[in-house]
Amino acid sequence: MPARKAMPKFTKAPEQMVALFGRVVEGLPEVETRRMFGYPAAFVHGQMFSSLFQDSMILRLSEADRAAFLKDHGARLFEPMPGRPMREYAAVPPAVLASERALREWLRRAHGYAASLPPKKAGASKKGPARKKTR
Repeated sequence: MPARKAMPKFTKAPEQMVALFGRVVEGLPEVETRRMFGYPAAFVHGQMFSSLFQDSMILRLSEADRAAFLKDHGARLFEPMPGRPMREYAAVPPAVLASERALREWLRRAHGYAASLPPKKAGASKKGPARKKTR
């Protein structure tokens, strides 16, 4: 039986990144913020459109916006673990993080894309209904 891979150690997001995240998502319509894996995340209609992960901010973008973000800003696809990219997500490069104006524009695009997706139902699970424990 092959050995199980150890889970990588995740670090807390820097306080200045947490503060920046709070500022830039504030004011977007119908945003719900909550934590995902201990990091702040922003949702619209149940769809996540941005989050922090360690020392990175990530955005969920449409295919066209993601291609432009990668090409024009030197962004990279978001990989929480090496070799495991998350579909639709890109890590925000330092140059965009340094400009709240540029960051807000890309957040607006991410928000718009997530808002265009079908709303997620609260408590919905990909694994189906919860099973009752029996003794």
